[in-house]
Amino acid sequence: MEELWTVFCTESDCSDSTGSNPCSSKLGFLGHPSSCINHALIICFDALLLVMLIFTMIQKSWSRNVHIPPRFQGFSVLQIVSAIFNSCVGLVYLFFGIWILEEQLRETQTALPLSLWLSTIFQGITWLSVGLTVSIRVKHLPKSPVRLLSILAFLFSGFVCVLSLFAAILSQKVSAKIALDVLSFPGAILLMLCAYRGYRNEESDESGIQNGLYAPLNSETNAISKSDPVTSFDKAGTLSRFSFWWLNPLMKRGREKTLEDEDIPKLSEADRAESCYLLFLDKLDKQKRTHPSSQPSILKIIILCHLKEILVSGFFALLKIITVSAGPLLLNAFILVAEGNESFKYEGYVLAITLFLTKFIESLSQRQWYFRTRLIGMKVRSLLTAAIYKKQLRLSNAARLTHSNGEIMNYVTVDAYRIGEFPFWFHQTWTTSLQLCISLVILYRAVGLATIAALVVIILTVICNAPLAKLQHKFQTKLMVAQDDRLKTSSEALVNMKVLKLYAWETHFKNAIEKLRNVEYKWLSSVQLRKAYNTFLFWTSPILVSAATFGACYFLKVPLHANNVFTFVATLRLVQDPIRSIPDVIGVIIQAKVSFARIVKFLDAPELQTSRLRKKFNSEIVNHTVTIKSAAFSWEENLAKPTLRNINLQVGRGEKVAVCGEVGSGKSTLLAAILGEVPNVKGNIQVYGKIAYVSQTAWIQTGTIQDNILFGSAMDSQRYHETLERCSLVKDLHLLPYGDLTEIGERGVNLSGGQKQRIQLARALYQNADIYLLDDPFSAVDAHTATSLFNEYVMEALLGKTVLLVTHQVDFLPAFDSVLLMSDGEILRAAPYHQLLSLSPEFQDLVNAHKETAGSERLEDINPARNHETSSAKEIRKSYVENLLKPSKGDQLIKQEEREEGDMGLKPYIQYLSQNKGFLYFSIAMLSHLTFVIGQIAQNSWMAANVDNPHVSSSQLIMVYLVIGVFSTIFLLIRSLCVVVLGVQSSKSLFSQLLNSLFRAPMSFYDSTPLGRILSRVSSDLSIVDIDIPFSLIFAVGASVNALSNLGVLAVITWQVLFVSIPTIYLALRLQVRLYTFLT
Repeated sequence: MEELWTVFCTESDCSDSTGSNPCSSKLGFLGHPSSCINHALIICFDALLLVMLIFTMIQKSWSRNVHIPPRFQGFSVLQIVSAIFNSCVGLVYLFFGIWILEEQLRETQTALPLSLWLSTIFQGITWLSVGLTVSIRVKHLPKSPVRLLSILAFLFSGFVCVLSLFAAILSQKVSAKIALDVLSFPGAILLMLCAYRGYRNEESDESGIQNGLYAPLNSETNAISKSDPVTSFDKAGTLSRFSFWWLNPLMKRGREKTLEDEDIPKLSEADRAESCYLLFLDKLDKQKRTHPSSQPSILKIIILCHLKEILVSGFFALLKIITVSAGPLLLNAFILVAEGNESFKYEGYVLAITLFLTKFIESLSQRQWYFRTRLIGMKVRSLLTAAIYKKQLRLSNAARLTHSNGEIMNYVTVDAYRIGEFPFWFHQTWTTSLQLCISLVILYRAVGLATIAALVVIILTVICNAPLAKLQHKFQTKLMVAQDDRLKTSSEALVNMKVLKLYAWETHFKNAIEKLRNVEYKWLSSVQLRKAYNTFLFWTSPILVSAATFGACYFLKVPLHANNVFTFVATLRLVQDPIRSIPDVIGVIIQAKVSFARIVKFLDAPELQTSRLRKKFNSEIVNHTVTIKSAAFSWEENLAKPTLRNINLQVGRGEKVAVCGEVGSGKSTLLAAILGEVPNVKGNIQVYGKIAYVSQTAWIQTGTIQDNILFGSAMDSQRYHETLERCSLVKDLHLLPYGDLTEIGERGVNLSGGQKQRIQLARALYQNADIYLLDDPFSAVDAHTATSLFNEYVMEALLGKTVLLVTHQVDFLPAFDSVLLMSDGEILRAAPYHQLLSLSPEFQDLVNAHKETAGSERLEDINPARNHETSSAKEIRKSYVENLLKPSKGDQLIKQEEREEGDMGLKPYIQYLSQNKGFLYFSIAMLSHLTFVIGQIAQNSWMAANVDNPHVSSSQLIMVYLVIGVFSTIFLLIRSLCVVVLGVQSSKSLFSQLLNSLFRAPMSFYDSTPLGRILSRVSSDLSIVDIDIPFSLIFAVGASVNALSNLGVLAVITWQVLFVSIPTIYLALRLQVRLYTFLT
């Protein structure tokens, strides 16, 4: 036991600089910071806290998971402050302990005694673990253990703080250790506040939800049932998330079969688009309430929505930069050990283990950084897509003229995609600067004042890039506008392709699209050229930095030896990757900025003011469901003559009102005004209750007939079958191969006009609304079907509902409570049918004209009280039910999107490079890159071979190094230009083939292919081909060349490394191929 205590603590541990022994005084051994008992007590307390933390985590895994709504899963300000403060204290403890150990090894060449550095490192690990866990995961852990843990941490930090203050009073000086001990006490107070206030806020938030404060949108259809499998990532532990072990079930399933949509587990509630959008709206409302006079910043709100994920991913980015920056320092220490300058025994083994640990932490942190930022990008893209969709539904008429359908499609497919890619590059903006600063410090340690030359070159590179970045921003904006114009024309052509083919206008519209594409090529070439120049500028900067630094060493007489030269070269290689990624970062920032400005402009567009006129229906208070008083409505603002004028209308609950008049008299506009689609320029309008609208032209969405009728509502079999009967659809469904599960083509191409209109009527009836606005729904059906629909649908199914029916068929008018006669945007008269017929000559002329045209009357067919069911209807329904049980008769109209299965090999790349001499440009680019890599190897080989050669002068050494570098940059410029030409020429060829295929495709292709699938090809997919693929392809191949060249150099110098590297590369490639095969 004495030997163990001697290893832990020596007699000199409790002595100060004066040689006195403060531990000899009474209680002095307890208060002095160098006291072994003090250190032992600290380690015991740390062990107790860690055991308590592990117990809390284990109890969390055993306990039932408590559901926390996504909007309350974010961090509060208190949690953020506590996490940052305590993590900083823990990191400082950790690095301070490592520094003490390093200094002790250098001075005494032994790690003994263990007391001071071991207790400091142990305290840093404990404080970092407890602080981050309690601050960040407080809502996900059991309440009582977390509070007990925070109390123990508070008592422990208070004890240490008191001891340190007592020691400071005794010694009359404050050391870094004492300052850290004192700072830990406020951190413990923050942890206690998090443990208590976090649960209190959660309880109040849950009560707010139970009181109905937040109601999810369309919860019936969007809710995930308990039987649906949710991704394993949602319930994965810390180790599983760090190792991506939660992916294994999906991997095993992919090995057994080709993955389908139903095999992919559902997202967790917090990651779903609905939750992200609701969180966005919640933050937006808070921002508006906090600053009602100012316009809320969309960017600030998005950052607040994902502040937790941004901070966590930023922590991993910082950890990666710190571990990467340790590489040159370890290399310098290795060289000193190799030269025989060991600081202590077995230093080489310690350095090797340290290098392994740093690389392990670097890889782990980099994977988490990349994965978490991709997750943030997915959430941002989903909430922006939802926001654009919701905004499109509320756009005013003036805004619809500004933002066409093609532009809105571009916002969703291209702009939202670009912004979703930005979070992946966000941390590169500051980590690159941090890594450069750390590298400059290492360079200063290696070559002294010569570092100033490197700093000057870096500053000049950034200054030279500024005008290029401005030009790239300008050209990117022009490119997006050109894409909007081309996509607008393309969408118009695709929507009306049947008309173009019937009139043989394909060539004309194809030429028009090609002209717009040529304008797009102009700006695309400009953007890619600026990107190529940026790439050339930043890829050559490391060569210029090395040349300037070595030149400064020559003039400043800084000696060049193996240790400082190799440290300099390693540091230079360290910053090469972040410097070379600067062009990509700049490009992504510019693209995201342009796209974000476009989306913000769209989201700020004026909206329809429907909230002012539509109110909830209360049958006890409200007698009139529609009330319009002295109102005027106009489609266009500031119009001298409004579209509707002097409108006075009151429609009671359950009334049926017919609207008739000549063509262009304003009948449809009146219904649009009640919907809130037409701006109210005068008077007021109030509408009470839920509205169902049936337009004059049937609107059909791609999907099954059942999907069109339900329209997101839950299935009620009885109400559903009654709806089919009321709309005379039973017989039609009997004739279809799949009944109501038959898929309808784009805009209902496989249905007749009458069938589409009746499906639209069925959709409205199934919604069970309070007010029904029917805009001439009987115009597309024959007289017999119209009479049947009127009797069974309008008079029976809508009994007790408020109905406004626009119709030209005056035979139905006597059955209505009131008839509105409209002319030139005004209501001439409103009265029952017979009264209006006797008082209004205009109405008499309208009725007489209809009788002359029709030739017969069908008034006797109208029976509003009929409520019996014929035997033929029963037989039809019976046959319909039997038809549902029959096997399918052929394929559905809508074809499933084709996808490749298994490993595609090099086929896609060969297809891309086969366009317009692509192989030639690619070969030149790759040969240029290979020459550039050979030049870099020659540079480093020359420096390594002759740095200590007495026969080579410093000027000759630096001059040859500089000449090789300048020669290699020429090939770098050739590579960049060839990539631009490759990308533009391939885009031209691919777009030409795509356009020819679209205009030569038969109409059966458009009938069976949804329009959105085609538009995604000519928008987002084409944008990726234009901008991303050329540089991504050349960088991927270039990275492979760099890796192989590095491996070749290692094999030449130390061939033993092949025994480790070759099996590792083989396993990595096999894992990647298997993963790719599983997922495709």
